[in-house]
Amino acid sequence: MNLEDPEWRDLARNDPKTLFSRYPGPLILDEIQRVPELLSYIQVLSDAEGAEGRFILTGSHQASLHEAIAQSLAGRTAVLTLLPLSLAELGDRCAGDSRETILHRGFLPRIHARGQEPTGAYRSYFQTYVERDLRSLLLVKDLSKFETFLRLLAGRAGRLFVASSIAGEIGVSYKTVQDWVSVLEASYIVFRLQPYHSSYGKRLVKTPKLYFTEPGLAVYLLGIETPDQLGRDPLFGSLFENMVVSEAVKARLHRGKDPNVYFFRDSNGNEVDLLLDRRPAPCPVEIKSSRTLHKDLFKGLRTFHGLNPDSPPGWVIYSGDLESSGDGPGFLNFRHTERIFAD
Repeated sequence: MNLEDPEWRDLARNDPKTLFSRYPGPLILDEIQRVPELLSYIQVLSDAEGAEGRFILTGSHQASLHEAIAQSLAGRTAVLTLLPLSLAELGDRCAGDSRETILHRGFLPRIHARGQEPTGAYRSYFQTYVERDLRSLLLVKDLSKFETFLRLLAGRAGRLFVASSIAGEIGVSYKTVQDWVSVLEASYIVFRLQPYHSSYGKRLVKTPKLYFTEPGLAVYLLGIETPDQLGRDPLFGSLFENMVVSEAVKARLHRGKDPNVYFFRDSNGNEVDLLLDRRPAPCPVEIKSSRTLHKDLFKGLRTFHGLNPDSPPGWVIYSGDLESSGDGPGFLNFRHTERIFAD
C-alpha cells in the first residue's frame, strides 16, 4: 500500500481502524512517513498475539520519523537501511557496460527499471527531494548558496571534509556547513568515512572523508552529461573511488550489518583508501581506476602492512580484467567487490 496515493493516505489518516480491518496483513506500508500517526496503531497491533512480522514499513528517512519509530515501536522492529542498488544486484544488467557508463547511470532503481536518461532522472531527483524536501528541512533561505554547497561537495568526493574551507568559499558560517552536512548524512545523500585509529597516536589524520551515497548524483552535480565526458574529467578517479567505497557500505548495510569501514592516512602522507575492520587486524584495500596492473598500485598496501604486520596482505580494486587471490595482495575488478566486502 503506497501512502503517497491520496486516497490511501486519507483512509489511513482518517479511519485507520477500517484500514487495518479491511487489510489485516501481512501488509507493506510504503512511504510511512506520510502518515506517522499510524505508528501508534501498529504498536497496538504488533503487541497482539501472533502479529510478529505482520507489517513491513518502508519510506524515506526523516529524523522525526526515525524518532517516532524508536519511541512507538521500540523492541518491536528490525531496522534495515536500504541504499541504492549495488553492482551485485545489477548483475547482468551492466555486464557489457563500461565503467564510465555504470558510474554515469548510477544505481537508482527507477533509472534501470524504466530505462530513464540519467541526467534527466537526477535533475528531477535533485529538484524534488534535495531542493524541496531538504531545503524545507534545513530552512535554507538562499537556494543558490545551498546548490553551490552541494556542487562543491561533489567536487570534493573522496577528499578530507574540511567544513571551514567550504564555508569560506560560499560565504556561510562553519556551523551552517556542519548543519547542512549532518542533515544530508541523516538523509543518506552523503556519508562520512572515518579515519582508522590505532596505536599510531598523533601521527594519524583525524579528519573524515566525504562521499556521496549515490555516485550518479555526484556526477550530475558536476555537470557531467555523458560517459565520454566523465572518462575525460580530472575527477574521474575520485568518482570511481566514491563508487567502490559506496559498494563496501552497501554490501554491509544491505545485510543488516554495520559498515565497519574506514580509511588510513598519517602525517607522512602514507594512505590506504579503505580499511575493512576485521579481526585480528584490519584488511587494507586500495582503489585505483587504472585498467593496467603495475607495482605502484600496491605501494599503499605494502606501507600499511609494514606499519601493521598482523594485517592481511590486502586487495587492489581496479578496472582491469586480471584477478588473483594468492598468498600476497589480491587484485580484483571493481565489478566483483561483493566477494570481499560482504563478509
